[in-house]
Amino acid sequence: MTDAQYTTLPPWPKAYPASGARATLKSLNEDFVVTELPLQLPSGEGEHIWLDIEKNGANTAFVAQQLAEAAGVQERDVGYAGLKDRYAITRQWFSIYFPKGDTPDLTQLQHPEFKVLGQSRHVKKLRPGDLQGNRFRIVLRDVAGDRAAIEANLQAIAAQGVPNYFGAQRFGFEGGNVEQGRAMLAREIRVRNPKKKGIYLSAVRSFVFNEVLAQRIQQGLWGQTLPGDLLDDAGRPTGPLWGRGRVSTTDQAQALELAVAQRHATLCDGMEHAGLDQERRPLVATPADMSWAWPQADQLELTFALPAGTYATSVLSEVLHTTEPERQVEGEAALSE
Repeated sequence: MTDAQYTTLPPWPKAYPASGARATLKSLNEDFVVTELPLQLPSGEGEHIWLDIEKNGANTAFVAQQLAEAAGVQERDVGYAGLKDRYAITRQWFSIYFPKGDTPDLTQLQHPEFKVLGQSRHVKKLRPGDLQGNRFRIVLRDVAGDRAAIEANLQAIAAQGVPNYFGAQRFGFEGGNVEQGRAMLAREIRVRNPKKKGIYLSAVRSFVFNEVLAQRIQQGLWGQTLPGDLLDDAGRPTGPLWGRGRVSTTDQAQALELAVAQRHATLCDGMEHAGLDQERRPLVATPADMSWAWPQADQLELTFALPAGTYATSVLSEVLHTTEPERQVEGEAALSE
């Protein structure tokens, strides 16, 4: 792929040998259960109502809209920490800015696609990223292939983690947000909507990170710390979230990152001029409390937790190839983040 065009996403390499196995993901909503792990719980006092909600068949933005209508507030007054998938059973917190008047009892709200499990007051609004992570329970159906190879990859993942790629949903329908972002940064198109601009910048930034991670795997450097790497608090090497400022790595790690940046100069130069600052992201995602079982010969059940900003797809794609029923709608997130 050249720097001139980004019409398709590349097949970024895997860390482990392909098992050759296949399975169906999310045949039923209950096959994909996500529980948000909050940074904190509501204190019982404050100007915001916090709601513990379980949804089934609804996306996060739709629930936020319904809550705003029920509380008689603007949608901007509703907050949440992260998007959760529509075709799943997910539990997450929402907040509503409601400083004055009698507190509405939203636990009485009736809707076929979600229910309010509880509510309390707190001093702050929930904002994107205000979560520790997510816990997943995933049932894969119609599993076909070498069970021993699947088990080997599961054991490797539990011990060593997976490449911390940004998931496909980060890049929009068929990856189109990367090309839109390139065109915006190259000033071929003008994007006036701030939300769309943010989405395109996020896609471009995530793409460059994935390219750095892919380059390390292609060079046989998966799981290794290179000379000049910048490590996170857990001692894991990190990759660049591109922006203004000097690349903080040195030596071999810096050379690899700058080579990727040169190959995608339009994207990286554009992000610097767009005002983004250099940040870092771990190159390895480590599932916590990972376990698996075979309820039936052709069913595999996985449970694990992931930190905020990491993707269940990063785990699944290293185990086997999955397909979903054809019901995705353009623009919807595919898996929880």
